[in-house]
Amino acid sequence: MFDSLTSKLGDIFDGLTKRGALSEGDVDAALREIRLALLEADVALDVVKDFIEAVRQRAVGEEVLRSVTPGQMVIKIVHDNMVEMLGGDGSAGDAPGLDETGVNLAGPPPVAIMMVGLQGSGKTTTSAKLALRIQKREKKKVMMASLDVYRPAAQQQLAVLGEQAEVVTLPMVMGEQPLAIAKRAMDSARREGCDVVILDTAGRLHIDQELMDEVAKVSAATNPIETLLVADAMTGQDAVTMAREFNEKVGITGIVLTRVDGDARGGAALSMRAVTGKPIKLMGVGEKLDELESFQAARVAGRIMGQGDVVGLVEKAAETINKEDAEKLAKKMMKGQFSLNDMADQLAQIRKMGDVGGLMGMIPGISKMKKQMAETNIDDKMIVRQQAIISSMTAGEREKPKVLNGSRRRRIAAGSGTSVQEVNRLLKQFKQMGTMMKKMGKMGKKGLLGGMGGGMPPGMMPPGMR
Repeated sequence: MFDSLTSKLGDIFDGLTKRGALSEGDVDAALREIRLALLEADVALDVVKDFIEAVRQRAVGEEVLRSVTPGQMVIKIVHDNMVEMLGGDGSAGDAPGLDETGVNLAGPPPVAIMMVGLQGSGKTTTSAKLALRIQKREKKKVMMASLDVYRPAAQQQLAVLGEQAEVVTLPMVMGEQPLAIAKRAMDSARREGCDVVILDTAGRLHIDQELMDEVAKVSAATNPIETLLVADAMTGQDAVTMAREFNEKVGITGIVLTRVDGDARGGAALSMRAVTGKPIKLMGVGEKLDELESFQAARVAGRIMGQGDVVGLVEKAAETINKEDAEKLAKKMMKGQFSLNDMADQLAQIRKMGDVGGLMGMIPGISKMKKQMAETNIDDKMIVRQQAIISSMTAGEREKPKVLNGSRRRRIAAGSGTSVQEVNRLLKQFKQMGTMMKKMGKMGKKGLLGGMGGGMPPGMMPPGMR
């Protein structure tokens, strides 16, 4: 989401670090560029003014300008202020007392979580994502209830998502109004021993008094422990206005950003926390029901600044990679053994971890490799094609790719719906990986870890980036 802003900030910081010394004028010039970059990214003007002033007060001090690495000091100050702007210790994941789902669940069961927002923001899908997250991570029984009696098939949509997530949904009663549905949901949850009730309220195309009155009545009847505003990250400045009004008229406890994996400029996300004073707690990073993450200010700031998110990358890997399989692969690597079957397993693991573009954004310094990434055409479709190529080979060919002559390669290309050139490209990448594995094996375990660069194993790097 922050690609454009990250790229512009990267260019500004490169200019700062190339200078041996910085004058006050140099810092002011850099801050003017940062100000312009933030405004172009849709960050609210008042938020930008406060941010730039806070950075300037700390960046033009004698301690910074006379330091050995003044450029790096300024970058650190910008990073620290961005963390503060995004919520700092108040953000989900940083705050004490919150569970690992990023929301507050403390209280006698059943506790209610009310989802509010405009129509089309992704409330219903986010409700299902949150229910699955709570049920999976906290081992709590969750019930979902749709209070949207206006949008056609809204209640049916939540019921279908409930089946997919294996979460209980409140049965529909034709003609029942939102307040009555909310009360029935709380009563049913008590009888069925549910710990959490997620109330998916109705949205409108725009904010009106009728919407606010309805949400206020539901809130008074259910006393939700969390009132989460679901906001589309692609909305732009309208999202800031919406967040302010919902906070003033209803009272929200946190914000959930959806479509963070899109190509929005991202400024609204930076502004909403500052404008409402409420933390961004969660963010939707994809369409799948398990693609909802806690929002952690320091890590998001790191991504915006082009520093990546190694912790997030490791967490994703830990959730999807089988430890025993990883150890077996490491032993093979130590012996310099690596087959196309192993490569296929690695491709499958990458796909399990989520969108390739999102994963790449977590790697430090990747923003400076955009040209190379564009040339290699790395995306999920490319990985699917490579999996198809390997699947079109016989068991013997996967174990001994040296037997793949021209006719076999043509057969594999035809069977996988790809070209011979793509088959050749994959085999070339496989050969390069094998060469690297042998070198690591000769160097021993220390060499293996060194070759990983402290990050993901070579096989976990998307093909074409090695």
